[in-house]
Amino acid sequence: MHARSSLEETSGFIALSGARTAAAGARLCQPHDSPSASQVAGGTRVPAYNRSVIDLESLVGERLVFGLAGPKLTDTDVKLFRETRAAGLILYRRNFESPEQHTQLLKDLESALDRRLLVATDHEGGRIVMLGQGTTIFPDNLAVGTAGDEAFPYRQGVFEARELRRLGVDLNFGPVLDVLTDRYSPNIGIRSYGKDPGLVTRYGLARIKGMQKGGVSACAKHFPGKGHSPLDAHLKLPTIDSTWAEMKSTHLPPFHAAIADGIDCLMTSHPVYPNLDPSRVPATFSRRIVHEYLRQEAGFSGVIISDDLEMGAIGETCPIGEATIKTAAAGHDLLLVCHTEPAQRASATALLDAYRSGALPVRDLEASVERIRRMRARRTVRFEGGPPAAEPDAAPLARAIATRAVTVVSAGRPELRRALNGRVGVVFPRLHRRGVRDGRHHARDTARRDRADRHGDRRRRSPGRGI
Repeated sequence: MHARSSLEETSGFIALSGARTAAAGARLCQPHDSPSASQVAGGTRVPAYNRSVIDLESLVGERLVFGLAGPKLTDTDVKLFRETRAAGLILYRRNFESPEQHTQLLKDLESALDRRLLVATDHEGGRIVMLGQGTTIFPDNLAVGTAGDEAFPYRQGVFEARELRRLGVDLNFGPVLDVLTDRYSPNIGIRSYGKDPGLVTRYGLARIKGMQKGGVSACAKHFPGKGHSPLDAHLKLPTIDSTWAEMKSTHLPPFHAAIADGIDCLMTSHPVYPNLDPSRVPATFSRRIVHEYLRQEAGFSGVIISDDLEMGAIGETCPIGEATIKTAAAGHDLLLVCHTEPAQRASATALLDAYRSGALPVRDLEASVERIRRMRARRTVRFEGGPPAAEPDAAPLARAIATRAVTVVSAGRPELRRALNGRVGVVFPRLHRRGVRDGRHHARDTARRDRADRHGDRRRRSPGRGI
């Protein structure tokens, strides 16, 4: 199959020719005159994706996924998406108050922009759920893997996809395909299906098949695998010393299986893998890991998305604009900048300037946009399946998984077992809030510990901080 340097004119979508220079990107293309994807049966018009991409700014915008500050749409939000042409939206807990508010938020934003967005969220199950009503809260993946039935993750995937489509979600950042090891992992832990690469592969693939059958694109993470990361990349930059042989025997098999099974999207990870790429850059910036291995050697033809570029692991490496350029150059298609407007605007400006100057090739931009377009063209309407509501059979499934996952670690005292025949109360900390608190104070506490060490007084250390 011969390579093509320009995007096909499909679904009313036209982009620049790869043969043009970046400077020529400002010249307009002629819009396609076939019926637009915004036209549906009965002549009712709904916002389409950037259906006539006519300039370089819009092509760059197709690759940007931004978050909003809160649950109410503001003029600042609309201005941000309009001026940067950002075509992706990631939803967090801060954006969700109720299904009704959530539905109105999406309608208002897309109406103001007069185009459809690619709407994504982290809906892993367990403690990683952003949309808390109209959905079923399934146990964490480790419980699903422990429950011991591959039908469970498949049915979970179908049910959660139907629920998410009613809430207007196109893309779910899950499942986690990271494999645990005996090394403590502060960030993955119970988000993984377990330590056995074969089990993680089987359960992960079942979940992916269920999600994509239910109508949502799955995005497995975090390639090439960070189930053994010693640090939480939200806060600090980890280093993973595994060799290619170790990665291929333990951590890469689930991702290879997902690729072979036709997954729509993969998310990469931030850690440094010095034995995979001697340049010692974060995997997010590594063309050896992302383009040469994932795209070329592993043969993945779907969409590659970065993890959030506002995480501490990236922030301690370089400014957000530079990080965005490096992430695009490594071979990513979609770029996540999730939290703050200044960072989002800086990333959009830096990326646009890189293509205008020729620092990044327009041909690669076109290829990325075409992959993104193919994925999101699978859904032509915002909401499907009726008003937001949990699937009737989902809660019984979640209870069955939780029941089957209970594991006796050691025999307890007889009186304890008798007590557990009644109602049980479980106290669990809000770890995401602690993570925010720890991240806020991390730099201050590190400086304090350094001063204490220099003066030989370890009593001045602040206990209990950090992850």
